[in-house]
Amino acid sequence: MQDKGLGMQELVHRIQNQGVDLGRNILKVDGFINHQLDPRLTLQIGQEMARCLLAAGVTEPTKVVTAEVSGIAFALQTGIALNVPVIFARKVRPVTMPANAYRKIVVSPTKGQEVELVLNPEYIHAQDRVVLVDDFLASGETLVALHELVSQSGAAVIGIGCVIEKTFQAGRQVLADYDIPVVSLARVNSMQAGRIHVEAGNGQG
Repeated sequence: MQDKGLGMQELVHRIQNQGVDLGRNILKVDGFINHQLDPRLTLQIGQEMARCLLAAGVTEPTKVVTAEVSGIAFALQTGIALNVPVIFARKVRPVTMPANAYRKIVVSPTKGQEVELVLNPEYIHAQDRVVLVDDFLASGETLVALHELVSQSGAAVIGIGCVIEKTFQAGRQVLADYDIPVVSLARVNSMQAGRIHVEAGNGQG
């Protein structure tokens, strides 16, 4: 794995210099996190995510779970680093997925509307030890929904990893009830007057 902090220094730099505050607590990072991905940075993020999760006390994970679409790239790289399969919750159930799929409604902060997340029961089981990975930790609603989907299978969620945390929103407090490690790689502390104040994450925090 990479030396600690190298990729995350670049992540912080990118957020500061390329991120845009759109108001309403929305941070636009489409050029390197969402619509366009920097493959090298994405690889470093996955490696550092895995390292931080293990350092925070996550042991023997068997699956990484995320939600489509923006979480997939980082979940995949984390799964590669942890050497475990990656599952993503779909927003529309395909005909190939069993009718008894696990389902949960969540409000999308960027779309401003309800979205149904659907998890395939064929690939997650009660004995699994699951890490949740997503691009943002803000309100925490998506991660709560993923936690509930995994819990429907009887599997245990043992850790949560996020690329960017908005510390001025309530997500970390919402997740605190789960009493599991919550890792963020970059922490945005405020967005005011067009300025984005961000620092490298410090693991469990």
